[in-house]
Amino acid sequence: MPGEVKISGKEVAKHNNRESCWIIVHDKVYDVTEFLDEHPGGSKIILKYAGKDATQEYDPIHPPDAITTHLPRQKQSTATALGKLGHPDGELNLTRAAAKHGVIQMIPTLASCSFDELLDAAQPNQVQFLQLYVNKDREVTKRIVQHAEKRGIKGLFITVDAPQLGRREKDMRMKFEAEDPSEVKKTGSDNVDRSQGAARAISSFIDPGLNWNDMDWFKSITNMPLILKGVQRWEDALKAYDLGLAGVVLSNHGGRQLDFARSGLEVLVEVVRELGKRRGLKFPNEKFQLFVDGGVRRATDVIKAVALGATAVGIGRPFLYAFSSYGQEGVEHALQILKDEFEMNLRLIGATTIKDVTREVVDCTNLSSHVVAVPGDRLYDTNYESMQIATLKDIKAKL
Repeated sequence: MPGEVKISGKEVAKHNNRESCWIIVHDKVYDVTEFLDEHPGGSKIILKYAGKDATQEYDPIHPPDAITTHLPRQKQSTATALGKLGHPDGELNLTRAAAKHGVIQMIPTLASCSFDELLDAAQPNQVQFLQLYVNKDREVTKRIVQHAEKRGIKGLFITVDAPQLGRREKDMRMKFEAEDPSEVKKTGSDNVDRSQGAARAISSFIDPGLNWNDMDWFKSITNMPLILKGVQRWEDALKAYDLGLAGVVLSNHGGRQLDFARSGLEVLVEVVRELGKRRGLKFPNEKFQLFVDGGVRRATDVIKAVALGATAVGIGRPFLYAFSSYGQEGVEHALQILKDEFEMNLRLIGATTIKDVTREVVDCTNLSSHVVAVPGDRLYDTNYESMQIATLKDIKAKL
């Protein structure tokens, strides 16, 4: 609450309902009564801590300044991606490791650390991009975008493949009992189904009506390069080029959206072919850049994408696993593994520089075939007893 007035726990406990809802976070009291209906997951989770200390639930999944920076001024707070559930420092591990290894970090809209916290932790001249989920409330989106540009973000990656979240069954089985994230619009909703997992519980602010006509609006509010993230067809890549956008990310959203969606690498081959045929473009191309993400696990995956025309690739889960287990040191180790592999593989294909990694070093003949011969594990087969097949009991009829 504003001011330095001391309030007793007994007084806070009186404000434990919808009409007057106070919570304690880090020994400070906040009146969140008017914010109850702005929560994407409804008011129930807030009311659960009405009149109580909510710090323990708040900390793992909120930026430290979510309340102090955003809630009092505009009754909005910064959305989170629950990254701190993996490690207390959340995405800060990625910022610090990326700086050491000269890797670009893409900051997500739903980061568990505040946006400014991640920018403040960056080294001078460290390049950072922003991934954007477009809010239904365009004033919120405008504020985020313009603040990002002011802070020096070098590229805006607008996610276009998540107007409706796919059926993420592992996520649904985990449920979602924690506090909601925060940079969201007023939803006036108390009936969000939290049994559908974290992703659906925290994503109701995303605008399902985003379309091509919105690109002019984005151009009017920022001078940052605009890249569409989540393109799955060469026709969309062509339209993005014709509209003057800076590039596209070819991605199936980590395989978590549409079942049977093709990989970014498959789409990359078509995009390069069709944009070359129809617009005379050659890739990699500085004026219209192609990025690929999803499924990148080894340096050979990076080399294949670059050879086929990509400017760069995005890597997600490996780094999440790394910092969840080992913090910043884990991310740095993962990056070093990739770097060592990359150098080794360049030597093995006879490439002295990245410019020597061309289409000729990759065989794409069976790229569209999803049937892969998997070698049998004879060691396993000979050392472990196989599961017995169930048999029906032979019952003789009694005469």
